[in-house]
Amino acid sequence: MKDKLLNENSKIKEVYNNPIGSDIIKRILFQMNKSEKYIDNSIVGNMKLKTFGKLTKSIVGEGFVDVFLKLLNREVGPLTEDSKEINPIWWKEAIVYQIYPRSFKDSNGDGIGDLNGIIEKLDYLKDLGVDIIWLSPIYDSPNDDNGYDIRDYQKIMEEFGNMEDFDNLLDKVHSKGMRLIMDLVINHSSDEHKWFEESLNNPDSPYRDYYIWKDSKDTNPPNNWNSFFSGPAWSYYKERDQWALHLFTKKQMDLNWDNENLRKDLYKMINYWLNKGIDGFRLDVINYISKEKGLPDGNKSIGKMMGFYGIEHYFYGPNLHKYLNEMRMQTFDKFDVVTVGETPGIGLEMSRFLTHENRKELDMIFSFDHLENPGKVRFDNYKYDLNYLKKYYTNWMENYGNDCWMSLFIENHDNPRMISKVDKDPKYRKVLGKLLAMIQLTLKGTPFIFQGQELGMINKGFSNINQFKDVESLNLYNEILPELGADKSLEKIIHGSRDHARTPLQWNEEENAGFSISEPWIYMDEDYKEYNVEKQLHNPDSIINFYKNLIKIRKSNIALVYGKFESACKDEKNIFGYYRNYENKKDYIELNITNIPQKRIIDIENYKLLLSNYKDRSKDLREYEANLYLYNNFDT
Repeated sequence: MKDKLLNENSKIKEVYNNPIGSDIIKRILFQMNKSEKYIDNSIVGNMKLKTFGKLTKSIVGEGFVDVFLKLLNREVGPLTEDSKEINPIWWKEAIVYQIYPRSFKDSNGDGIGDLNGIIEKLDYLKDLGVDIIWLSPIYDSPNDDNGYDIRDYQKIMEEFGNMEDFDNLLDKVHSKGMRLIMDLVINHSSDEHKWFEESLNNPDSPYRDYYIWKDSKDTNPPNNWNSFFSGPAWSYYKERDQWALHLFTKKQMDLNWDNENLRKDLYKMINYWLNKGIDGFRLDVINYISKEKGLPDGNKSIGKMMGFYGIEHYFYGPNLHKYLNEMRMQTFDKFDVVTVGETPGIGLEMSRFLTHENRKELDMIFSFDHLENPGKVRFDNYKYDLNYLKKYYTNWMENYGNDCWMSLFIENHDNPRMISKVDKDPKYRKVLGKLLAMIQLTLKGTPFIFQGQELGMINKGFSNINQFKDVESLNLYNEILPELGADKSLEKIIHGSRDHARTPLQWNEEENAGFSISEPWIYMDEDYKEYNVEKQLHNPDSIINFYKNLIKIRKSNIALVYGKFESACKDEKNIFGYYRNYENKKDYIELNITNIPQKRIIDIENYKLLLSNYKDRSKDLREYEANLYLYNNFDT
């Protein structure tokens, strides 16, 4: 029997039990830094949605209930009962390593990383234990957003090499027993793509409606949506006397997925790469591809709360599932590949609808709710509390189910380095880097390691706005400069810039950290003489060797891959402890997630220590101590 649609007379507890309602309410509470008890109680739970809307009108504003209901009723029933067993697949057992090609290794001395530089370092990645290499975009691009603005999907950016270099890279990756996945940016393309140029200039072009065009609204943009990179999400073009949508930079034009011919051309392009033999894709902001019909104004209160106007009309659009399923049937399911979708704003319940194996949409997604503490955003200056990371992961481990599979990541090309966010004190850098590795490599899911993470790389010491390259950071600086002034604007940019993750990988202590013989396109951390690959590989106690040892243990211990997660101290603060159980194997992971010594929760007398980020044993858990044990007395 089909579940009934929710309406304004539905009770809050019914809304909370709806998968979308649950995620949205939790997201709002997260942004407001409020406990779920704020909603999850009998008084509020039995309140009608329309009553709640009236009482909170000063917070949520006019029209919130109507917008909310439209979203809620896109998913009105639960998913099928979850499987008792996990379906084993190669990508669930893999270690993924993200390469930001521009900053990985320069082979030709122009200061920019390239494909041949990656080839030079494949043995390093193999030795580390990497199974899958993920390349950030390498397609032809004018580089307005470092390659995420694609001009030609079937051509390699000249700075990185050519198609022959790519084919050589792919062959060598496969010859070493590894796989390669590529970034797929298909929510938008560059305004220099031939499709956009035709759409703009040729009224008779078959590409005329490949992008999202709208007429002016009283000489103003068609709606109040704003760009993630500052300013309106619309640009006016006199050639058409219309506005074109760009959720990101003014050169990243949103594609019109409602156009069937566009979708067919995208699927043709995807199959071109799959036929080359690549092993899958990471799909950039893939949940944004379906926009609400008519492109209505964004709710002002939601926009103020989330920081972006209009997001409720496209972050989980009306045809999202249809398009993802169609794309998979036309492309991915014809090959043995893996897909992971970047899905900003998507919570656990909506993620289940996107990744449940029976639905045939995505294999995994990247949810970003764990990268900031409640009430905080990336450009805020604060110390990240790992107790929230514990709460987040415990929830996903216990509730995501066996028919869905989680991606495990704490760093990527769009976020500052996690060590710097948690604790800037240099005396904790090594143990903290190892603790973060322990968390990521012992939970249930596929680990995604970002380049430099295995070295314990930290944020760069930027001191001048001219040192930044990231378009998001520069746009934000210019936007807030009139109000905050130069010093405070710079301070804000320093805290959250994506450039922290994009400094060159530090290979050795030679000039330019061995990345290039020329001046790098962006400078690396000043500490490269200490924290570099060559030096760490020769130090048994280094972060990189901790990664190598932990990856070896994970690959030889099936409990760390498919084992059931069991929390050992769910309600205890400052300690994150859990078991991974699989048939006759049982592992225990014990973590002090603070820089203050903690009493142990579990008696470890019958436990065999497999790996620790400290050299000796201790009665109490020391600062950021991380231990992995095998439980010897597991009752089979």
